[in-house]
Amino acid sequence: MKRIKIADVLANPTIGETITVKGWVKANRANRFLQINDGSTINNIQAVVDFENFDEALLKRLTTASAVSITGELVESQGAGQAVEVVVETIEVLGDANPDEVQKTVMQPKRHSLEFLREQAHLRFRTNLFGAVFRIRHAVAYAVHKYFNDQRFYYLHTPIITGSDAEGAGEMFRVSTLDPKNPPLNEDGSIDYSQDFFGKPVNLTVSGQLEAELGALALGQVYTFGPTFRAENSNTSRHLAEFWMIEPEVAFNDLKDNMDLTEDFLKYIANYILTNCADDLAFLNEREAKEQKSKPQNERSELSLIERLEFVRDNEFKRLTYTEAIEVLKRSKPYKKKKFKYDVEWGVDLQSEHERYLVEKEFKCPVILTDYPAEIKAFYMRQNDDGKTVAAMDVLFPGIGEIVGGSQREERLDILKKKCADFNIPEEEIWWYLDTRRFGSVPHAGFGLGFERMVMFVTGMTNIRDVIPFPRTPQNAEF
Repeated sequence: MKRIKIADVLANPTIGETITVKGWVKANRANRFLQINDGSTINNIQAVVDFENFDEALLKRLTTASAVSITGELVESQGAGQAVEVVVETIEVLGDANPDEVQKTVMQPKRHSLEFLREQAHLRFRTNLFGAVFRIRHAVAYAVHKYFNDQRFYYLHTPIITGSDAEGAGEMFRVSTLDPKNPPLNEDGSIDYSQDFFGKPVNLTVSGQLEAELGALALGQVYTFGPTFRAENSNTSRHLAEFWMIEPEVAFNDLKDNMDLTEDFLKYIANYILTNCADDLAFLNEREAKEQKSKPQNERSELSLIERLEFVRDNEFKRLTYTEAIEVLKRSKPYKKKKFKYDVEWGVDLQSEHERYLVEKEFKCPVILTDYPAEIKAFYMRQNDDGKTVAAMDVLFPGIGEIVGGSQREERLDILKKKCADFNIPEEEIWWYLDTRRFGSVPHAGFGLGFERMVMFVTGMTNIRDVIPFPRTPQNAEF
């Protein structure tokens, strides 16, 4: 008999039908009531086993984490906790699980610390928490592609191996086939990269933006969605060495158009998750609510997970300049009472505490800040007429602060060349990028959304290591 996914059985139960489900045993009560899950939903289906009809040796194999195939009649449940259950007619153990070994793993049916779960990242998918997180991660990825496809963007695959540093930070992973113990050397003792595979130094990309601009200046509007890498030696809850970025670029858009696109896009994702991930979202919402109760009153979030998603979907984003934001912060009670950990001065990057104050206390809606000081932003951002600021934007969300960064790009060749000099970027390294300003240059704009940052927001997870299947961080490349 053809297997039916548990999600489909529970969504459209047909009482009296004989069905086959396959999955893993999440719990076994009295060798009679099995909780089976196949990953298609956070909800289990209960299988009722009449032990008199089955061999004792088979029953002993029905342990937590074992894989089974069950065929039986779907009936209305006689007990509490589920609407329907399967009265088992035949059962086959597809994969055994030793109970003693299970007790040492995250599959043991009890609450585990997130640190322990990360140590067994190969098994943590089996838990309710990470099942929910990674189903929602998939839903966010699908929503991203659906949104841009429906808006008639073209999906562009940009290089993972590149000779450019889009951010100018220099924290990149070198890619080389040279012998690390005996590399070829130039006369001055430096490594002769002309003998390397690509004939020059290359790295793993930190961004697909520069290449995406090339596509936008011919195809009109494109987006990238791919892996990016930062060799930043940072062991925080917000940093990974390998992560995914979403970067749309649109020809003929200015900063206002860019803000409009970003707001519409983020609201779409929030609404998609609220509409299509109800069960997983309800589980994560309840989990977060329990965790909030254990925190001191002043550290608790004012909004629940679901309320934060509704907050984004239902509110117009407040737009103001960086300069205006500095003035608002300096007038605020936390600033006057010296409760901010970091100082507020024009010319410095805002910290998360400042961004969250603007969103959660001052304006009570998502915020878009624009026109940042040129010194704290990237070389490719368009210089404003005041000569001090650039046409940049950051989108700020509740609970997380900055979630999107973007700008109108500098389309004027002379100014772009000057900025390259100011940022010590040799023109010969990005000659192809400058070339686009020589042949029909137009105003254009785009933004970058860190995919894991977005997944953190929609799941309520507070550590970025818990929203990517196998996190890559300093001193950690396991699995």
